[in-house]
Amino acid sequence: MQKQHNHAINTDAKSARLSLLALPRAGHRGRYAAFINSICLLNLQRPTNMFLTRASANPHKLMRLMILLMALLSFKVAFSQTQYTGTLGVQTIHLFIQTYGDGVVHGVYMYDKYGSPIIVNGKLSDGTLELLEKGSVNNSEAFIKFQQFDPRAQEVKGEWSAKGSEKRIPINLKREFVIEDGEQIEAAPVEVIQASATKDHYFKTVVVKRKGDFYPQVTGVKVLKKGKNSVLQAINLEAEYRGASNVSVGDYNFDGLEDFSVFEASYAGPNTSSIYLLRNAKTSFYFESGFSGTSLEFDPNAKLIYEHNQCCAGSMGMNATYKVVNNKMKLIQKECYEMNSETGEMKTSRCE
Repeated sequence: MQKQHNHAINTDAKSARLSLLALPRAGHRGRYAAFINSICLLNLQRPTNMFLTRASANPHKLMRLMILLMALLSFKVAFSQTQYTGTLGVQTIHLFIQTYGDGVVHGVYMYDKYGSPIIVNGKLSDGTLELLEKGSVNNSEAFIKFQQFDPRAQEVKGEWSAKGSEKRIPINLKREFVIEDGEQIEAAPVEVIQASATKDHYFKTVVVKRKGDFYPQVTGVKVLKKGKNSVLQAINLEAEYRGASNVSVGDYNFDGLEDFSVFEASYAGPNTSSIYLLRNAKTSFYFESGFSGTSLEFDPNAKLIYEHNQCCAGSMGMNATYKVVNNKMKLIQKECYEMNSETGEMKTSRCE
């Protein structure tokens, strides 16, 4: 089964909204397709034009349509995406934050000397930005606070404090760049620090905002050596922009080495794809694996890869299992299923 671009929908209005929320960077056409599919869903999957005709004479269906439209328009989209550079005490740091319309803030910062990303989350309220630094057991280990914080300001000042300590360390930052949405906006490439890192390397995505495209696009990723800040490798690729969360780390070919992946795209419904890059044990460089499929899951214990592809409100789907042979995915099992339109029961079907 091929990837179902912009055609999968879920089973109720709540799930439909969740599937839309899972597409923050899918673009207008992807959102529109998911929206239309969800409209069909609310009318028990009758054709869209039939729904629109009958809905005009049915106030209940019009109300459902309004609710879904409001959900579509209430995407949690970052209104401010900014990277800063400066000092925390005497240490040089970089900080990237995404601030949302409800004041929620997600970000990552890094001491340049060490190259290990630190995830922070918090809230911007009444001009005060407070960020919590999480420890290994997901407890707050440190706090960062900016008074009179203005996302548009060129310079921001704050303080860092450890949990249980009264000592305050000053933070002085200058804005390095801002990433904005909009078809009329054009900006030169910038490098966004990523929240995930391996033991030896950290990553920056190369992000470009082209005029005519509403959203930014990732056009490459840089692999940097921790503690040295030198570029080991620059890799060209194309992927959706997801802030500091484009890169993930894992052992994708089960050889005991840390690899990394770049989130490539999300489609209407639960289907996603990523670009998987494997580490060469001899050179330490990474190479594109050629692994392909939707919503891949990696089982390090069984050393198997599972693929899931769902379509049409879950009424059709495919599950497959692969093993890795010579850094290639080899299919060992595949099954497809579809819903009986009369009974509503799932049954196996022939895989195309």
